[in-house]
Amino acid sequence: MANFYCKHCGYKSTSAISLTSGTCLRHPAGANKGKHTLYEGSEKSKYTCKNCGRDFSTLASLTSGLCFRHPDGANKGKHQPAL
Repeated sequence: MANFYCKHCGYKSTSAISLTSGTCLRHPAGANKGKHTLYEGSEKSKYTCKNCGRDFSTLASLTSGLCFRHPDGANKGKHQPAL
């Protein structure tokens, strides 16, 4: 069975419908101000930030930290997963 993940917070669900129906704590508009957004990459043993290149073992750990190379400025946004 496939797992589906939110690209903003790393939340895992067994269906895309249930994932995208829930509110996201790390949504760009603010906590719980938007729904989970489907991560379109594959499930991996490590996830890489597309801005700084750091590797993380889970999407949740990747999206929880501030990125020093974020497009909005150093530490002004969270790490973002590369596909």
